[in-house]
Amino acid sequence: MAIRLNLPPITRGLLLLLLFQSLLSAAVHFQRPTEGLVIPYLTLIPSMSLIYPWTFVTSTFVETNIFSLAISGLTIWHGGRYLERAWTSREFAKFVAMVALVPNVYTFFTLVVMYAITGDVTWSLTPISGTTALQTALLTGLSQLLPTHTITLFRGLLSLRLPRLPLLHLLLVTLLALLPIYTISAPLLSLSGFLTAWAHLRFLRLPLPDLDSPGPLRGDASDAFALAQFFPEPARPSVEAAGDVLAKLGLAPKTPVVVANPSQGGGGGGGGGGQRQGGRAENERRRALALKELDLRLQAATAARAGKGGEASEVKQPEVGEVMKAPEGGEQA
Repeated sequence: MAIRLNLPPITRGLLLLLLFQSLLSAAVHFQRPTEGLVIPYLTLIPSMSLIYPWTFVTSTFVETNIFSLAISGLTIWHGGRYLERAWTSREFAKFVAMVALVPNVYTFFTLVVMYAITGDVTWSLTPISGTTALQTALLTGLSQLLPTHTITLFRGLLSLRLPRLPLLHLLLVTLLALLPIYTISAPLLSLSGFLTAWAHLRFLRLPLPDLDSPGPLRGDASDAFALAQFFPEPARPSVEAAGDVLAKLGLAPKTPVVVANPSQGGGGGGGGGGQRQGGRAENERRRALALKELDLRLQAATAARAGKGGEASEVKQPEVGEVMKAPEGGEQA
């Protein structure tokens, strides 16, 4: 009996691309076992890869050792499968393209600037590759969907909420770069991947449409997805203050505010604070409706698969749908 991989198309394609390019890189290294060998048409090299522009995206899916390849495969398998089903394949493809391109460009120019300052050719020959940025971005996306979900490790000795994982990933990658197990490009990719993913989800991404509103809601203005929520409690006031200063200076986008429909409110003249409070409530309501619609789609898809396979008429809702239930009180009457 053939093994069926229950993976969405974009996630399946990313895994195949990762496996193909990593095996191709390993084959080249096997044929030419040279110390410090670089492959400018596969991995992004600041001083060599400008004539291979596709590497600004594809180098994200090149791993150079079996350990990092296994971690990357597991991350894309679980995180990609979950997010693609929650966001649709189109939105997930946009997200992956963003977090594959922007961190590579940022790291590329950072290494070029360091080479120009120090004159050390090592900076310009540092390879930029691997799914480090994508791993952090997937953790950030999961933190948006499940902000209160807790992961328990070592039989309950350590419990972490999902929003803690992106910065923990950054600290771990930085430590591995200092040992050195990873190159200096790895922490740059992790940091820029986190910031790119958060900015895209916070200000740009289009969630599922709300039929009660005249247009789609862009971004996520909820307090649960504020940048300060990814930091420990003592650091949050400083992060919020820094964000407010940057927004006032025009160096960072302001927090999106969703204005409630006047027909649902009780009159105008609410002022700035009332408008922001109404916007947050409206945003949470739309988010709850989007999660409900996702549950209905998953139930319908499961029922269709069960009917085609001749299974029993009773359909059990999939695990993703069970986890992503709308919060109580999220939908206003």
